[in-house]
Amino acid sequence: MVQQFAYKLLKFRISMLFLLFTITISFGQQDAQYTQYMYNTMSVNPGYAGSRGHFSVAALYRAQWVGLDGAPKTQTLNAHSPIGYNGVGMGISIVNDQIGPTSETYFDLDFSYTIQTSDVARLSFGLKASAHLLDIRFSELNQDITNPGGPDPTLQQDIQNKFSPNIGAGVYYHTDRYYLGLSVPRFLETSHFDQSSLSTAKEQLNFYLITGYVFDMGPFWKFKPALLTKVVQGAPLQLDVSANFMYNDKFIMGAAYRWDAAVSGMVGFQISPEFLIGMAYDREITELGSAVFNDGSFEIILRYDFIKVLENLKSPRFF
Repeated sequence: MVQQFAYKLLKFRISMLFLLFTITISFGQQDAQYTQYMYNTMSVNPGYAGSRGHFSVAALYRAQWVGLDGAPKTQTLNAHSPIGYNGVGMGISIVNDQIGPTSETYFDLDFSYTIQTSDVARLSFGLKASAHLLDIRFSELNQDITNPGGPDPTLQQDIQNKFSPNIGAGVYYHTDRYYLGLSVPRFLETSHFDQSSLSTAKEQLNFYLITGYVFDMGPFWKFKPALLTKVVQGAPLQLDVSANFMYNDKFIMGAAYRWDAAVSGMVGFQISPEFLIGMAYDREITELGSAVFNDGSFEIILRYDFIKVLENLKSPRFF
């Protein structure tokens, strides 16, 4: 009985690993997914670079479908700042995204130029230049317990740190209370394999639309609904709707819904005007969410703003 259970467990995990790998390779590569996208905007829109008005650093870690072998993990580190007083912003970011035997690392350089459209509004135009490294360990899929003939000969050669460049662009409009952005972080649809190989991993265009607004609800409460829409050819529409509340400019709590995929809870704490910590937990509402090996998805973000003059800061920026 125990041996049968162990065998079924092994088959399940191998099947899920292969499924994750197939989704990544066969249908094209998608950008990493974030629940706390409102604090990680530069990863999807280069127009955000420098928009906070000072030097800002953020680090994010996401573990998806915890307990499932080969499940996605994402690490992000970014820094950005305005340059001088001529509307120019610069930023750099590193994104590492792992799923099954596949690992992708992006090194991004972002440039933005901002024009003031009114006393309170600004419009930024951004460009992104990327260096992409792709690593796929086919050898991890070679052990097929259901194939007595041995490993598949098409899965013999690993791909190690294959380099490809890319470019992207975005437009970002914002005031102190409202933002709206449209972007395509990567334009080049690079194919990473020969057509005669096992499959082709092709970069797909990821179109992003982000927006949000901050409402005052009395002297202590603020309410911020936000929306992220991602459109990728060959993949379902991703629609993230979130609602966050901030109390006394310090405590943040909220919930989110990813259309036909997951529900999320979020909490955050503005430890000081400079330092924010935020956490999120996702639970799948698909069949995968009820899998015994899936404990949900966890995400944590740390952000530090190097603010020079605290007296000029009325309240912490909510986005």
